[in-house]
Amino acid sequence: MALTADIVRTWRAPRAVIRDLMAQGRREDRAVAFVMIACFLIFVAQWPRLSRIANGFEQSPWPPEINFEGMMTYTFYAVVIMLPLALYGVAAVAHLLAKILRGKGSWYSARLSLFWALLTTTPLLLLHGLVRGFIGPGPQSVIVGGIWAAVFAVIFIQCMIATERAE
Repeated sequence: MALTADIVRTWRAPRAVIRDLMAQGRREDRAVAFVMIACFLIFVAQWPRLSRIANGFEQSPWPPEINFEGMMTYTFYAVVIMLPLALYGVAAVAHLLAKILRGKGSWYSARLSLFWALLTTTPLLLLHGLVRGFIGPGPQSVIVGGIWAAVFAVIFIQCMIATERAE
């Protein structure tokens, strides 16, 4: 099935979709592709906010000599290069926690669950980026970010439950 169709289906039945992905066999290349696509989309979601900062509509967290291209470079490095590495660590901690709770999954299933949950919730992160870019920081941004966090947590937990019980 197409990746986008699986993403939409995950919002309705995350356990069924992750079981289907696990049934396709252990594919590290697919897991890495999921996390890299998700991280690139998160980077794209930052563009409106960075543009807002560069144009002076919002206070810059960077030194004054950093221009828009510099902000983009640092954000790219943080989100596309470093975030996937950190997510591997988060997946390892999730797997260890599942093992404590008598989970039967593997390191791979924990990675796939985390990466898939992140990828399936990137549309909300893109919306959050638009809100930050057009409206700026405020209650609207907090609400959209909170909705993303809740949806991500639900999908990730559902995926972990499905993979930790399956193997």
